Amino acid sequence: MTTVTLEHVTKRFKQHIEGVSRSITAVDDVSLKLISGDVLAVLGPSGCGKSTLLRLIAGLETPDEGTIYYDNVPLPEIDIKDRGVGMVFQNGALMPHWEGWRTVGFFLTLRQREQEVPARVAQVSKITGIGLEKLLERRPSHLSGGERQRVGIARALARDPRVFLFDEPFANLDAKIRAQARVELKRLLYEFPVTSVYVTHDQVEAVALAHRIAVMRAGRIEQVGTYHQLYHNPVNLFVATFIGTPIMNEFAGYVVDGYWQGENFGGYPIRHDLEPGTRITLGIRPENIRLVSEGVPAVVDHVTPFFAERYKLVEVHLAGERWQMTVPLDEHIEVGSTIHCDLNPDGIMFFDSKTEQRVG
Repeated sequence: MTTVTLEHVTKRFKQHIEGVSRSITAVDDVSLKLISGDVLAVLGPSGCGKSTLLRLIAGLETPDEGTIYYDNVPLPEIDIKDRGVGMVFQNGALMPHWEGWRTVGFFLTLRQREQEVPARVAQVSKITGIGLEKLLERRPSHLSGGERQRVGIARALARDPRVFLFDEPFANLDAKIRAQARVELKRLLYEFPVTSVYVTHDQVEAVALAHRIAVMRAGRIEQVGTYHQLYHNPVNLFVATFIGTPIMNEFAGYVVDGYWQGENFGGYPIRHDLEPGTRITLGIRPENIRLVSEGVPAVVDHVTPFFAERYKLVEVHLAGERWQMTVPLDEHIEVGSTIHCDLNPDGIMFFDSKTEQRVG
């Protein structure tokens, strides 16, 4: 297993639009450390630099600034054949004219170790329970999307990887197959504890597979931690609203004599070192808005039942503000009716409205 360290890594690309050239920063001063055997999910919106970061770690791109180390050795100083990178792409990236067994065994065949291929395939097949051997006689055109990704993962494992990299491998699969593939991959990562980076935009996938999650925006790492840490202790408004489903509610307000005051809610204590009038955004998750007999009246716009989760998501409005709250599934609420709401003080988070940084 390998420790991977990134120190102040930056990557820029030239973009030409209508004859005008400009520089785009895809990865911006990223420092990160993955200990041996760690599984890190990189989570963020499209275009935030996730895939570029993965390609930098793989050595497929060269940073313009900063250094990447494998076990404290700069990546450029390690011969390509000795890096031990196993990578699984979104589309599988299989050789179209090869049967699966040739794809899986290619690395070992190059090193005159092809006799090891059957044992490695049998081991992967046993762990995942997918009957991998049945897929290896077919070419990619005769495999489903899920089957192609299974062959791609087996190919990566056959390399005896030091580092395992995944670039949204299940993004093109339907929900049922994606869930099954996640379970299979989780088993493999447990049996083959290889330092791994998993790029995804799917929070469920990140939680299911990773030990830690790095939230990325505009080329920068905003926060790294467990899902529990990111959900309950976000460092800024972006992380708070990006992590969690349904998303966090935001209420604009300001400081008055040590209390937060908004349009409809107010009177919640806040840090006393904040200047009166400071613009502060109150963030609160839907499960922390309570249905009460007396409180802030709001008109119900939508009611959406979530049967598996055992709650209803209720969307309401009042005086130009809209918010969501969850109520028990058996609670009878009609669209157009007026309900009364209150905020659970224990679930309130405060953010500076200008910098978006957490202030309480």
